[in-house]
Amino acid sequence: MIDSRRRVNSDVMPELRYHHIGIPTDKALPAEDYIPRYKLYASGYLRSPYGVEWMRFDPDCTLPELIKTVPHVAFVVDDIAAAIAGKEVLIRPNSPAEGITVAFIVDNGAPIEFLQFDRPECEVWPYDAKFRIARAQRERA
Repeated sequence: MIDSRRRVNSDVMPELRYHHIGIPTDKALPAEDYIPRYKLYASGYLRSPYGVEWMRFDPDCTLPELIKTVPHVAFVVDDIAAAIAGKEVLIRPNSPAEGITVAFIVDNGAPIEFLQFDRPECEVWPYDAKFRIARAQRERA
């Protein structure tokens, strides 16, 4: 006889909202933004309707090798502490820009980034909102 009761997982992850995928590259790309604190160049996120961000690193960048060599997926969370609780933390919560906290964990050998905004993202980075189609669909529902 099959037990039809659902198993309760005490390690339920908080709600995750897709933000971007970060892909390491060694090629210079147009319209790169340099982030001196991390010694990396980022390109593409603001122009990609799918949130694709290319990242190129200076030779003396001290970020973990996993970040510099393996693509990562990033999610917005409401509580970054809850999102990383009990996980293998690769980069502890920090604030790369005013209004945002980020952290990285390792899941099954892959880096995962969490972002927590303390106000709407468009106020942190004053660019057109990403993923307008999905937002418009949610607003109509």
